[in-house]
Amino acid sequence: MTTRLHTDVCIVGGGIAGLWLAHRLHRERRTFLLVEGEALGAGQTVRSQGIIHGGVKYSLRGVWSPAARAVAAMPSRWRAALAGTGPVDLRGARLLSPYHYLWSPGDLAGRLAGFVAAKAVRGRARTLTEEEYPEAFRDSRFRGRIVRLDEPVVDVPSVLAALSAPFRDRCLRVRVEARPGERGIAALVGGGLEVTAATYVLTAGEGMEALTAGLRDRPPMQRRPLHMVLAEVADGPAVFAHCLGAGSKPRVTITSHPGDGGRVWYLGGDLAETGVTRSEQDQVAFARRELRELLPWRRWEETRMAGLRVERAEAAQHRGMRPEGATVRRVGNAVIAWPTKLALAPDLADRVLDHLDPAPSGALGARGCIPESLPQAEVARPPWRRGDW
Repeated sequence: MTTRLHTDVCIVGGGIAGLWLAHRLHRERRTFLLVEGEALGAGQTVRSQGIIHGGVKYSLRGVWSPAARAVAAMPSRWRAALAGTGPVDLRGARLLSPYHYLWSPGDLAGRLAGFVAAKAVRGRARTLTEEEYPEAFRDSRFRGRIVRLDEPVVDVPSVLAALSAPFRDRCLRVRVEARPGERGIAALVGGGLEVTAATYVLTAGEGMEALTAGLRDRPPMQRRPLHMVLAEVADGPAVFAHCLGAGSKPRVTITSHPGDGGRVWYLGGDLAETGVTRSEQDQVAFARRELRELLPWRRWEETRMAGLRVERAEAAQHRGMRPEGATVRRVGNAVIAWPTKLALAPDLADRVLDHLDPAPSGALGARGCIPESLPQAEVARPPWRRGDW
């Protein structure tokens, strides 16, 4: 038996992009349904480090790049959401740190000073005194300098839970395929469900290729892989910081998360980008050497570590370069959207809403009864909480 539902907007993909948009639609009293093949945030979103970038990461040479300009306003928008004062209410989400930091090894302290003095980043970064250093860097062997960035760090699973809480009954865990039609998509079908909608919004990350296979003029997709590292530090201090490197990217980026056995450091940055060519064993060994050199006052030989591969799905760019911002394309009755980064979810929702036709307010769900036999999607568990690495 097939359940048939009709709705104003059907969102396919329950990551940060789909849920932020759905939250906006809910608060505007629009008729919508969200369909997710796995758990909410499974894949790219829940593997995010949770940093709400404000552009400094993309300006380590002191020049305000297009990518930096694209995210410049995002920290203030997220802070408004966390305070419940914006169009999205994230008061139920957890803030891991009000700031992210940038530290320099001793030999790059001069470069860090020049970076802070650059006109492009003036007012967005402040050099700390030794008394203000985060706990992890309060050691006599630390010879670098530390800058505080106005970029909060959020607990991503709690963000997903807060976004979806008001409309969890409209978040269905069903794997669907797109049935092509004259206007683009005729219906979404799968798992005993058929959904027709005035507009289909596709925010399915890697799943976008299969979903858009039957669409004419569909935008091509690219993948940019990462090889992250998890390090269990038990009761060690929390760290939320980029390490300044010799190039234009952070040498390593560290965030801290609650794991099953205590605190887990999650390592990204250039370590994760170059690590895609290394095996897990070699990547863990490389990360251990990096941490031993950068933070030698901890015993890294006994730290439990594991590699974690992440696949970033984005709109295709020339030579596979990183998109400068969020990407939104309309193809018939479908809107195809990639946020590029977690921080850009508010901007992406604005742009998708601009593509939607006006609709009367008042209806909060899909027209027709949603049977209990259709499973609701739950929030994905993050990799540092699974206990199997």
